[in-house]
Amino acid sequence: MGVHDVNGPDDFERAFAQCPLIAILRGVDPSEAIEVGDALVDAGFTLIEVPLNSPEPLRSIAALAKRHGAGVLVGAGTVLTVRDVEAVRIAGGRLIVSPNTDTSVIRATAAAGLASLPGYATPTEGLDAIAAGGHALKLFPAEASSPSVLRAHLTVLPAGMRVLVVGGVSAGTMKPWVEAGAAGFGLGSALYQKHKALKDIAETARQVVSVFRELRGISKRSIERTG
Repeated sequence: MGVHDVNGPDDFERAFAQCPLIAILRGVDPSEAIEVGDALVDAGFTLIEVPLNSPEPLRSIAALAKRHGAGVLVGAGTVLTVRDVEAVRIAGGRLIVSPNTDTSVIRATAAAGLASLPGYATPTEGLDAIAAGGHALKLFPAEASSPSVLRAHLTVLPAGMRVLVVGGVSAGTMKPWVEAGAAGFGLGSALYQKHKALKDIAETARQVVSVFRELRGISKRSIERTG
């Protein structure tokens, strides 16, 4: 895929519909990015984020994007500047994830044809991010929030806006967030850590995907019964 053949928002919609879980590979080295990415994709992940404070992150993003093509949306996390957005685009990344709500970064992401997933913590930040062109929101850090806070946010955010919960998430902590309306999750250290055995990464990935699919199924059935 060339740098001009980018449609990040559409690709995000397809990847998100398949599996709304983002694998956050903070600290991944380019030498291991391919095998870790393969394990995640085999487990069902379709969204992969390499934070820009990882070793040579653009090399890892480029390798993963080339390896998996249009079927997996690869991008960067901890994107803090407009210059970072362009660097990720050139590397082949199609997803821009930030820990904060910086409207200049969001607008630059949308203008570049990439998918924007800005971090937010308050309704004001969330609404500002949406107005600037955010395609979905990242509630971060989840450890400083709660499912009840998310539920309250969803009453004032535009109907249908997807919120992913990020920060301290594991297979065992997803249930109350799904019940509160979380559309998906970003998983970092619970999924990948430097020097974690590849087989353990693969097993954790399979477990997380399985648990989320079960929880989402329960949530949908509950909505249908009460709808």
